[in-house]
Amino acid sequence: MNDERPLVSVVIPTKNSAATIETCLKSIKEQTYPDIEVVVVDKFSTDETAEVAKDLGSMVIKSGVMRSKARNIGVEKARGELAFFVDSDMELTPRVVEKCVEKILNEKADAVIVPELSVGEGFWAGCMSLDKLMCIGDSLIEVARFLNRKAFEAVGGYDEELVAGEDWDLQTRIEKAGYKILRVNPVILHHVGDLSLKDILMKKTQYGKTIMTYVKKHPQKARKQLMVLRASYVRHWRVLMRNPLHALGLFVMRLIEYGVAGIGILSGESNACGRA
Repeated sequence: MNDERPLVSVVIPTKNSAATIETCLKSIKEQTYPDIEVVVVDKFSTDETAEVAKDLGSMVIKSGVMRSKARNIGVEKARGELAFFVDSDMELTPRVVEKCVEKILNEKADAVIVPELSVGEGFWAGCMSLDKLMCIGDSLIEVARFLNRKAFEAVGGYDEELVAGEDWDLQTRIEKAGYKILRVNPVILHHVGDLSLKDILMKKTQYGKTIMTYVKKHPQKARKQLMVLRASYVRHWRVLMRNPLHALGLFVMRLIEYGVAGIGILSGESNACGRA
């Protein structure tokens, strides 16, 4: 690695995540790369999220904004040349930051994709884990979380009008601007806990209510991203065959997600019409 070590600012938007953020922050402290600061943008949590973050050395900013704006605020307050956007229920494997910095310094990358794996308990968490595994290497689904700050600011940061799909939108603008995007092998673990079908239904209904702004902005790309049968499933059919029960559950989950998200979309459009 280059002798000059740029400061990496890890930005974490969060609300009421005391149950998960400690694991996240400890995994950042255990990185092999030493020059890291953590900026937690807390949406006025009513649990001990802010206290846990402060105890582990993070800068905590209180703000009542949505995730996209929270990330932008985090970068504004950060000191680093490089920005790494992490969620509070994620855990970094030890060499993630080191390898991302190497891509920036040694291979002149502007943005770096870190593969994500889902971990949790129960059948539906297993289906989610299989889905994440299928998406590794899928250029339609994966996004760069680790960025050169100059590139991030040059494309305007996260679109603060988007509540869902904001990471896909940023990725699209980075690609269109011609920035160099590379990937690393170390992974991020996304902890989903004991996931139930009810949890999925509630989350996807809300997702459907908010995703239409993104769909209208990138209609052709969104159509492919939101398909029930993703191209990555076809490419990795052997993996699905080795996990038949979870594969079946995955397709059931995707069908239900698609239908429930559709209801959410219709509900969101209906509410918008009612306000007009």
